[in-house]
Parts: sequence; C-alpha cells; structure tokens
Amino acid sequence: MTNTDDDRSDRFTQGSILWPLLALAGPLTATQLLQVAYNLTDTFWVGRLGADPVSALSFSWPLVFLLVSVGAGMTNAGTILVAQHTGAGNDDRLDHVAGQTIGFVGVLSVGFSVLGIVFAPQLLQAIGTTPGTAVHDLAVTYTRVIVLGMPFTFGFHVFMSLLRGWGDTKTPMYLMVLSVGCNIVLDPFFVLGFADNPLFDWVGLDGLQTWLFTATGFAGFGVTGAAVATVLSRAVAAVVGLWLLFGGRVGLHPTLADLRPTVSTVEQIVRIGVPGAIDQSTESVAAIVMTALVATAGTDAVAAYGIGNRFISLVWLPTVAMGMAVETVVGHNLGTDRDDRARRTVYIAIAILGTAFVAVGVITVWFAHSIVGLFITGPDADAVVDHGGTFLRIVAPTWVFMASYHMMNGAFYGAGSTRMAMGIGVTTHWGVRAVAAALLALGFGFGATGVWYAIALSNVTAAIVGAAFFARGRWLENVLEDDAVEDGSRAERSGSTD
Repeated sequence: MTNTDDDRSDRFTQGSILWPLLALAGPLTATQLLQVAYNLTDTFWVGRLGADPVSALSFSWPLVFLLVSVGAGMTNAGTILVAQHTGAGNDDRLDHVAGQTIGFVGVLSVGFSVLGIVFAPQLLQAIGTTPGTAVHDLAVTYTRVIVLGMPFTFGFHVFMSLLRGWGDTKTPMYLMVLSVGCNIVLDPFFVLGFADNPLFDWVGLDGLQTWLFTATGFAGFGVTGAAVATVLSRAVAAVVGLWLLFGGRVGLHPTLADLRPTVSTVEQIVRIGVPGAIDQSTESVAAIVMTALVATAGTDAVAAYGIGNRFISLVWLPTVAMGMAVETVVGHNLGTDRDDRARRTVYIAIAILGTAFVAVGVITVWFAHSIVGLFITGPDADAVVDHGGTFLRIVAPTWVFMASYHMMNGAFYGAGSTRMAMGIGVTTHWGVRAVAAALLALGFGFGATGVWYAIALSNVTAAIVGAAFFARGRWLENVLEDDAVEDGSRAERSGSTD
C-alpha cells in the first residue's frame, strides 16, 4: 500500500462529518449517474427500433440486475473490510484483503457468465416472455451477450468497492467517464448502423450516412449491438482499473500473490458478503417477480415498467451514492469505536436527502407522463406512456421514505451487519412487495396498477422496519474483528459479525 494520500481514517473520524460525507457522495453520485447512462443510452437507441426491442430490454434487465446484485453484494465485503481496517489503522492487511476479494469475485463472475448463457431462455420464459416471439428471442440474445461480459462488470465493481472502502471515490468516477464515453460513441452505430440513424441527421451528415450504407450495407446489430457496446465499454474500465490497482498507482497495491486464496480471509468475505448478496439480490428477484406480474397486463405495461425503473434509477442516484458514503464513514468510525459519530452520520444524511426527495417527488408526479414519453416513440407509445405515468405518480411520493431507509441500511453495512440488512430486505421485498403485488394484480384484478401500489407500500414499510432496528442500536455491536497480523503484532478487539 502506498501512502501518498491523506490518512483516510483521520479524515472521516475527526472534525466535521458533513463535508467528508459530501466529498465521498459527490463523485459517487457522478459515478452512479454515469452507470445509469449505460441503460439510458441503450434504451434511447433501442427505442428507435420500436416497442418489441424496448420490451426485450425490460425483460432482460431484472435478470442481469440479479446477477450483478449478487456480485455487488460480495464485492461489498471488500468495502467493509477495507473501511474498518483503515479506520483501525491495520494498513498491512489492506492489500491482502483487496487481493482476496478480487480473486474470489473473479471466479464467481466466470461461473455466473456460464450459467447466464446456458439458462437465459428458460429464465426469461419464467419471467414472462413467450418462446418463439420476437421479444423473447431479442431478450435472450441481449442477455447472453451482457452476461458474457460479466467478468468485466464484476472486475470494475471490485475496483470501485475497494477504493470506496479506502476513501477514494474520484478515481472510479474518472474511469466511469471513460467507459460511458465509449458506450455513447459505440451505441448508435452498433444499434442502427448507417440506416435511418438519426445521429447523422442531427449533425447534418445525411449524405455521409447514405454513402456509408451504400459502401457497407451495414444496418446495425439492433438490440445485440447495444449489448456489445456495453460489454466493450465496461471492459475498458475493468482493464484500466485493475492495471491501476496492481500497478500501485492508487492507495491500495495488491500483488498477484494476494490473489492466492487464504481460507480464513475467504471465509470472512463469504460470511460478510453472502448476506449482502442475498439482500441486494432480493430486490432484483422481486423485480423479476414484479416484471412477471406486470406481464399479465401485456408488453406495453412491461415496457412502461422498464422505462419507469430506468428513470427511477436516475433520480435515485443521490440516495445510492449517499448510502455508499454513509457505509464508508460509518465503517471508519466503528473501526475506531466512535459510535456517536456513526449515528450522527446517518442523521445528517437523512436530513439532506429527505428534504431533496420531497421536492423531487412533487416534480415527478407533476410531469410523470411527459417523462415517460421521452423514452418511447412510435405507434405503440401512447399505451406505454399511460402505464408509465401512472407508475411514477403512485411510487414517487414514497421516495422520501425509501431514501431514509437507505441511509440506515448504509450504516448497517458499514458496521458489517449484513445479516440485519438481509433480514429487512427479505421481509419488505417478499413479505410485503411480492405478496401485495400478487394479491392486488391477480387476486383483486388491479393489473399493473396493483404492482405499482405494492412497490409504494414496500418502500414505506422498509423505512418503518429499518428505523426500528436502527433505534435499538444493536448494529453498533457488529464491528468486525481485526485480522491477525503476520508478525504477531495484532491488537485483539472484541466484536461479532452479524
């Protein structure tokens, strides 16, 4: 590990909480915004092809999100370990933890790629696609290409997670700029080629498009092109990120020797990561169930659900980023037994986001139909816009509750209380969201609107349950123990991992 930067432990454990929190959250928000740009760019250009291709992406999204969520949950173990070891001053353990996380998640990503490629048709059919239809075939192709690039996706997630735990959120942001820039450049050509590509019209080069199409006959790869562009762009970020990491050009400096599995460390990663992976994948599995339920109302409703979720992921960026920042700051402070600062970190984050989401919710409700209309055109657009507008108007008022819950959940993760987070996530998404959606959509015949109300109800429930556990304070006891230091200079600390 290099020591060219300021001590992250001092920065987060002493003095003001607000400014270090915002300093972390700012680049994280930008990084999350750029991440959403992948999906928005794909949706925009695929939307030029009509409703069926957009529906195919909407069916594929929950399945891909499930695989990515499991991987992100495991990489989050690296964030927790790095943050708490940094807070406790165990610098000699950081590179080892980083290498072990990279090696374990790398093997996991290869396995997920194989499973996704083999079982994509069956999984998509289970979600609600009909084999033999254009939507099913497009969704299968898109999904297979995306999961083929899963090692690159996981690789970049590991890089971001490790640096975030250490306290560096700017470097991942710069790499995300590079990756998204590649995707933005590649997408219009990979999707539409040189036939009816509006990009040429926008820049006044219709003549060039005609010449290129005459010379090449290339009309794009359609939905497959969006997937290929995304994979190539993520590969750029992953390769550069790992080069920086192993080259010692950032705060952490693992070596190839650190990739060799150590049973005790891998067990610790699994113990922390598995509940987190279940927690994060629960939301994606619930999204799959929601998609299947929405599909009973038709492909227009599915397309609306996909577009609505992409918009939500955009406005949700500050919450995701602030939750990650809370996780890092809480981890550092609990590593040095500063429980009061850990609590105050959460209160400050809730105050900031609660105020913001009251305003965002009002704006979204007012312009709901216009927002959805930005992402779909063509003869089938009106039905999609109607479903999507209703979805946003029902769910948006509950965002303030969900934002508050995510700040408390960030504290649970920072403490290593991944089992607690998992329990709340499973309860709210399965015990509330999925059950309520099935009852309202199928039992009471509300269709897609019933799903929208179930999502809103689960958002409120998550905030209430999370607040109850946060107030009890049991999560403060779940500070990770320091690992043994090879030279025997380890300082024993009591605690448990929940």
